[in-house]
Amino acid sequence: MAGSDAPIVVLDSGLGGLTVVQSIHRALPYEQIVYFGDTARLPYGSKTAKVVTQFVRQIIEYLLPLAPKHVVIACNTASALALPAVRELFPELEITGVVEPGAKAAITAAPGAAPVIGVIATEATVRSRAYVLAIQRHRPSAKVICRATPLLVPIIEEGRTAADPLVRMCLEQYLRPVLDQRPCALVLGCTHYPILRDLISQIVGDQVAVIDSADQSAQDVRLRLGSAGKLRHAEMDLAEMLRPAALPPLELSPHPWLRCYVTDDSPRFATLASRFLGIAVRQPEVVLPDLLYANMNIAAASASPF
Repeated sequence: MAGSDAPIVVLDSGLGGLTVVQSIHRALPYEQIVYFGDTARLPYGSKTAKVVTQFVRQIIEYLLPLAPKHVVIACNTASALALPAVRELFPELEITGVVEPGAKAAITAAPGAAPVIGVIATEATVRSRAYVLAIQRHRPSAKVICRATPLLVPIIEEGRTAADPLVRMCLEQYLRPVLDQRPCALVLGCTHYPILRDLISQIVGDQVAVIDSADQSAQDVRLRLGSAGKLRHAEMDLAEMLRPAALPPLELSPHPWLRCYVTDDSPRFATLASRFLGIAVRQPEVVLPDLLYANMNIAAASASPF
């Protein structure tokens, strides 16, 4: 069983999960975090549940040698489509997503017996109805207005900022039908979207509470680790923590609490990640998808009784 000094793993289809990393580091500054961005196979938002589940399974299999004490699926699409399946596949791991914390926060922010709650998310997350189901579990009478916003992730991944007129125009067009329903809360149902939170808040106005699922997920992790007695209370050498021979040695880093992996385009990731985190990020290690497929096959063969 993983102890308090084990790392927290955060995985995502690309860069968006770094908003969760930032929130976790803010809430738990002594924790060591391993981030995996599946940049070769994004976006997950247009893929089926079967494919997304396979991708998430491969990533977790690859990182198992780190013996993580907690795994956060920081992709709303993967949380919606794959979370129950991967929990069954890895019963020994504590695995959480970002949908449930965001839904709970929306309920808290939405007064009244039958509030109107807006959700903007990827197409796959909207199709899954994950936020509708999660919100209505806590407030059955809530009216949930979901809006697919497929252009936002590529716009953000391109490095466009809130100052770009195209970003504002895109957001205004996506948000107008939601705002016409007069919501009292708006859930940012993709971990990329907090990058544009200030602009979104400006567009929706002060009367609408903007719910950042990244912040809520970080608080969820803090509570779970605290309840399990697995919080770290002092810094330690990350190189000593990540010693498994199956993984490459860790290079010295100005931010030793964070280690990143991607499946493609490592230099671009490092450049854009600095924008997400607000700190310089060293170039991550590249794990090609072929290696993930091969590693999963080896793990499956080892588990077979025949």
